[in-house]
Amino acid sequence: MSTFQTVKPSTLSRDAFVAAFADIYEHSPWVAEKAFDLGQDASIDEIETLHQRMSDILLSADHQSQLALINAHPDLAGRAAVQGQLTEASTNEQAGAGIHQCTAEEFQRFTELNDAYKAKFKFPFIMAVKGSNRHQILAAFETRIHNSADTEFKCALAEINKIALFRLLTL
Repeated sequence: MSTFQTVKPSTLSRDAFVAAFADIYEHSPWVAEKAFDLGQDASIDEIETLHQRMSDILLSADHQSQLALINAHPDLAGRAAVQGQLTEASTNEQAGAGIHQCTAEEFQRFTELNDAYKAKFKFPFIMAVKGSNRHQILAAFETRIHNSADTEFKCALAEINKIALFRLLTL
């Protein structure tokens, strides 16, 4: 089990806990609020334990809450990235995957896929990009766009939980 390097969750007040973990799930502090409200003990000082708690909260949330969280995520290589409007975590994640190094043709392909994906599924393509490069991301995009809406919804939630774990590991 891994412990946090910069924070000890079990010792935080509700406000401090929510402030520390509010954006683990993109623009969705309600996950951190519910995680705190489940009770504080030393077990949540382990990253995997807190992650499991937060993952369970997302997976047990109603469909509308899940959809709102999915929609809080930016497009990969989308307009927000180009215009510098991403959260710090999203900026770092996309840069780590080399998305900022896309050629004009690759940016165009990302735009086409983002538009087609959102037209089909009514939410953005979500992928935990840490450890991937832009070529792998485009390949995943091109494969997953052929999935069913139910499969992609479940996939988006699973990818969001992966992103959350990566973010927790940085704390």
